[in-house]
Amino acid sequence: MTSTDELDFLAIGAGACGLAGAIAAHDAGLSAAIVEKLARPGGNSSLSTGSVPAAGSRFQREAGIEDDPERMVRDLTRIAGETDDPALLRRLAEVSAATVEWLVDTVGARLALVTAYRHIGHSVPRLHAPVSRRGQDLVDDLLAAAARRDIPLALGNPVTRLIVEGGAVRGAVVDGAEIRARHTLLAVNGFAGDPALVRRFCPEIAGAQYFGALGSTGEAIRWGEELGAAFGNMAAYQGYAAVAYPQGSLLSWTTIEKGGILLDPQGRRFGDESLGYSGYARLVLEQGGEAYALFDQRIFDIAAQEEEFAELAAHGGARRAATVEEAAVLYGLPAAAVAEEVAAYNAAATGAAADRHGRRDTGLAPLRAPFYVARVVPGLFHTQGGLRVDADARVLHPDGSPIPGLFAGGGAAIGISGRAGALGYASGNGLLTAIALGRLAGLAAAAETGAAVPAA
Repeated sequence: MTSTDELDFLAIGAGACGLAGAIAAHDAGLSAAIVEKLARPGGNSSLSTGSVPAAGSRFQREAGIEDDPERMVRDLTRIAGETDDPALLRRLAEVSAATVEWLVDTVGARLALVTAYRHIGHSVPRLHAPVSRRGQDLVDDLLAAAARRDIPLALGNPVTRLIVEGGAVRGAVVDGAEIRARHTLLAVNGFAGDPALVRRFCPEIAGAQYFGALGSTGEAIRWGEELGAAFGNMAAYQGYAAVAYPQGSLLSWTTIEKGGILLDPQGRRFGDESLGYSGYARLVLEQGGEAYALFDQRIFDIAAQEEEFAELAAHGGARRAATVEEAAVLYGLPAAAVAEEVAAYNAAATGAAADRHGRRDTGLAPLRAPFYVARVVPGLFHTQGGLRVDADARVLHPDGSPIPGLFAGGGAAIGISGRAGALGYASGNGLLTAIALGRLAGLAAAAETGAAVPAA
């Protein structure tokens, strides 16, 4: 591609957002290309479980699950509380089913409805994911779809600045060369990989180790500030309370959601684990940054259906013990304290006593031998706030007017996880914002050129 070429649609970032946007634009008749600063595509999408929430999909109907966008909005509002853009939350809920069905039917993504259990923030099963629960599989399907369409993908090509003319964005500069485009999509993820921006906007999690993609360094924030764009939900982020240490992979939250508990180094529980893997990350950080997950064989067997957990267990990330006391000894925890905590928790799970931390959903508990223990640390995975966008992913000024030629999605855009912290994050929020906004951007760009496009 030379500096004299002019594209219809340029996606900056080759994660799920950029790939979805370029595919949608191409299929609507536009010329499209993708640039990615790293040598590998995927970003945080590859590191995720590949789970995309959708309300009222045909896959839910086939499974006999009743759901609709209104219920999804209620669920996400209940967990997220106040948000800087309730209209966007509603918009994404309304297009969620069409987005997932587009992924399967048009992109060729190998997704299936997860019915084994409900996920954090959702009152019914509505996550659609690869069977492996690996986001890389979803990214691979998107990459294959882009390749079938001959959409150019330039890896190892960081954008240094946007081309701005008369207040409108007209492409980007890559390695000193201009790539001019009528429409540009910022799909560069968020700012969780920039410690200074994390301290500025998400100070409560600033001390946690970052486990997300290396490329999430906040370009969209800096470019947006230069353009005078509006921002929203900037304090929101997705944390993870249980990153296996020293393995560095996620301990499946199924182990906790199904009834497991988290203990501090003194062998004591320190909160209500049903807050979820994102909201609970701050609590693990506050009590010293190290914890121990304890669960039983029944829970292990369910989690072992997930490939990543099975691999973690095979590499010693979840260690088996015949008794509570043996479980404590595996990591040098005070055996008496651990036994006391498990007894108190089991009493609460059977209704014999109230849980002192207020946990009500205890899954399969009471816990019983044999047990498994895993050492974990909290992690920051991605930020959930960013550029304000309209219903079709156009980036907005503070007065609500669009910045001509500029779209944003995924971690670059305002998310749907509420205004503050990690408590508002529901499973799949990040990927829905990435894929739905990417697709909407591609369709909107096509509509602006006068092309006939399908309904979102």
